[in-house]
Amino acid sequence: MKKALGIFLIVLFALMAAIYAFIYFVPYSEGVRSGELIKISRKGVIAKTWEGQISQGISGAQIFSFSVLDQEQDVIQKLREYQGEYVKLEYTERYATFFWLGDTKYFITSVALDSSPHFRR
Repeated sequence: MKKALGIFLIVLFALMAAIYAFIYFVPYSEGVRSGELIKISRKGVIAKTWEGQISQGISGAQIFSFSVLDQEQDVIQKLREYQGEYVKLEYTERYATFFWLGDTKYFITSVALDSSPHFRR
């Protein structure tokens, strides 16, 4: 009985570790989105995460919500500097997320200033 319980716990732990590794390391998609950076904030009760939004429409009809991992300090700093500016975001979409990583499945990997298509010079 003890041996069966031990094997069951080992298999259960290995399965949980495999699921976590799959969700964390295997991206569902990668891409680029542009828009006006309207929000970047650190929020949460148990685990604080960086969350943000860009507006992709003229009237704010299309909102893209994203998360930023704590280890991406240069991205966080740039997002805080570019608040209110038109930016281009490179992201990785995951199959799912965990509450300590972020609220969304979209994780920003880099950010750059971009020119708005609405106000051409």
